[in-house]
Amino acid sequence: MKRVLIITYYWPPSGGGGVMRWLKMSKYLPGLGWIPVIYTPGNPDASVVDESLADEIHPQTEILKTSIWEPYEVFRKITGKKKGEKFKAGYISEASSGDWKNRLSVFIRGNFLIPDPRKFWIKPSVKFLLKYLKENPVDLIVSTGPPHSMHLIALRLKKRIDVPWIADFRDPWTDIDFYQKLRLTLWADKKHRKLELKVLKEADHIVTVSPHCANDLYKIPGKQVKVIYNGFDPADFKESIPVSGNKFSIAHFGAFNRDRNPAILWKVLGMLAKENAIFREKLSIRLIGQTDDSVIDDIKNNGLEKNLVQTDHLPHKKGLDELAQSQILLLPINDAPNAKGILPGKMYEYMALKRPILAIGPVNSDFAQILKETKAGAAVDFNDFAGLKESINQYFQQFQEGGLEVHSTLVEKYSRKNQAKNFMDLIKK
Repeated sequence: MKRVLIITYYWPPSGGGGVMRWLKMSKYLPGLGWIPVIYTPGNPDASVVDESLADEIHPQTEILKTSIWEPYEVFRKITGKKKGEKFKAGYISEASSGDWKNRLSVFIRGNFLIPDPRKFWIKPSVKFLLKYLKENPVDLIVSTGPPHSMHLIALRLKKRIDVPWIADFRDPWTDIDFYQKLRLTLWADKKHRKLELKVLKEADHIVTVSPHCANDLYKIPGKQVKVIYNGFDPADFKESIPVSGNKFSIAHFGAFNRDRNPAILWKVLGMLAKENAIFREKLSIRLIGQTDDSVIDDIKNNGLEKNLVQTDHLPHKKGLDELAQSQILLLPINDAPNAKGILPGKMYEYMALKRPILAIGPVNSDFAQILKETKAGAAVDFNDFAGLKESINQYFQQFQEGGLEVHSTLVEKYSRKNQAKNFMDLIKK
């Protein structure tokens, strides 16, 4: 058995989308001949906690933890938050247009905490890992970001030990949707870009999650960028759960931030509810997880408050069970410059649930191509009011006739097991 060191900030009991890629892929590494060695903080300031995810860790996994200092209590004091209060996913996008205290916190984040607030963990991690690796060598190092401080840990290790290194970009660095909202000085922008180029140049392999993201990362001439998709874990979908109740339910699971708020959807649903009393009676909007106030406000402003069913964050498996009982699964894409390359991890789980997906975002995008390839749902552009209304009307008609379902194909291609194999094949080559 070979050994792979995986440097990741997100690991159980932390929850949310950032955990899933390597928690799920690491489950399948021992079957491919690799023992995962996870290096992660022992005291992360995570926005979501999901204790149930600990059950997902493969028993052969070795876990290394050291303490991390993060400046979030300082941010809480600046912004007036209570001690220990969680920062929601998408905090930067919201704070950048908030009051002066929030704008100040974003300025500090972008200009002094480069590449991110976990930068203070880099130096002690390198010291710890160099000592560990001297006594416990590995055959491969993987760093996964964001936070991109994880890549800087691997970069410093690479300069000291001769081990192949894969830099895994789950999200972009300088091309991420909120980068322009960081209130960067010219000096800070140059530093971000310089560090990004160092990682791209020194890593043996660069991996990301979508074709458009790969194109954005082609910044070193001759340096290839490999796409390894996220996916779904077949173990989460062993049992078929029937759709429950007689409601025309539209459900979303996970963080629902301001940039992802599909204002056009609430307008369409509000109009249909006014035009059709049966639609108004049957409609149920189910939001599971952290939801930005702007989403709730738009739903209420369109007269849909009585149709809203809001649930706090649920354990991952329980959340999937709730989704399985819904009629339509909502996939809103961030309205941002890099929208064409965004492939939310939840999309693959939606596909595995075999419920119709309603995606709102660019129709000439990576997610729209996958939905078309798998026949898993419909993609409607951000501003296509008529097209969105028509899609919802068609879904509602099929619901009334008892035939709202999808006959998707090629979904197995996107299993976590297959993606783990694709990842480790990089080293074979």
